[in-house]
Amino acid sequence: MFDLVVVRAIFILVLTSSAWALHPFGADGLGPWYSAAGGLLLGACIIFFEIRLEQVSLKRLIGAACGSVLGILGAFLMSLVLDKAVPENMRFLHVTLLLWMTYVGLIVGAKKGDMLNLSALGGIFGGEKSSKKAFKILDTSVIIDGRIADIAETGFLDGVLVIPQFVLRELQLVADSADSMKRNRGRRGLDILQRIQKMAHLNVQIVEDDFPQVRDVDMKLIELAKIYDCKIITNDFNLNKVAQLHGVEVLNINELANSLKPIVLPGETMRVFILKEGKEYNQGVAYLDDGTMVVVDNAKKMISKTIDITVTSVLQTTAGKMIFGKFDERMHAVAGAERHERAPRKSDPQPVTNVGPEKTTVES
Repeated sequence: MFDLVVVRAIFILVLTSSAWALHPFGADGLGPWYSAAGGLLLGACIIFFEIRLEQVSLKRLIGAACGSVLGILGAFLMSLVLDKAVPENMRFLHVTLLLWMTYVGLIVGAKKGDMLNLSALGGIFGGEKSSKKAFKILDTSVIIDGRIADIAETGFLDGVLVIPQFVLRELQLVADSADSMKRNRGRRGLDILQRIQKMAHLNVQIVEDDFPQVRDVDMKLIELAKIYDCKIITNDFNLNKVAQLHGVEVLNINELANSLKPIVLPGETMRVFILKEGKEYNQGVAYLDDGTMVVVDNAKKMISKTIDITVTSVLQTTAGKMIFGKFDERMHAVAGAERHERAPRKSDPQPVTNVGPEKTTVES
């Protein structure tokens, strides 16, 4: 990095000295210092342009170059026609046409350059697609959820985390909402983003790409994933399904969480707190600490009580996990009696320590 700074400084110094000696800017009466200032400004502009180019993908560079060449070619052909149609004193029209065609070709070529398939060319271009594969786009829901920051801290995420500008706008709208619950969720999402950006081992990029013709944020994420040929990180079940229909790969946080949950086998005993009545007859519903729903048969009358149940089955889906169990009063009574026997009683004799003969002092 230091060597690059030295090279840039030498380049600006050489350009400034050349301008001071050759007087390329302005008339001779302005003096060499004005020319040197012009050379310094030109060198700074070139360095700024070079720094910006480092952030542009190879596809966009090739697309911009091809677009510029085609624009210049088109301007040249149009100028041949204008030479016979307009007077010779309209040279400014030719210059304007050349600049306009070159600019349009540059911008359009850069935007459409992401559609190029450089991997088909092989050689040095084959690695461009694989580097794009390392990009991962963050969805609004997964940012607000917050678990993405914990996963990132463990080092399981590699590559580049991409945060679209339209996702930031949606987070800001949620954070500015009149509803206190939505406002807290939006602010939590912004705090999670700041936490992720402070992680030294992560490369977080905010992209300006947008799709004005697409109004739905989920569809914008899918279109952006198609352009960058990368994956979307989300916990939105609907976005997961729609993205798969469009051929876009998705990393679902809920699927990861489900795969890491402890396995509960049928026949095992669990201790749960019955929170409410179930949909079916004589059912009770409980929830584990991670939010997993537990549906218990014969537990309607045990609402607001902690009971022991026997697991009958476990239903695993991409939307989450559900555990089904059965309450047996006899088993609950036996388990309660065993806990009661193990608990210390107040009437039990307490152990006595440091007991010895009393000492008396006789005064002589």
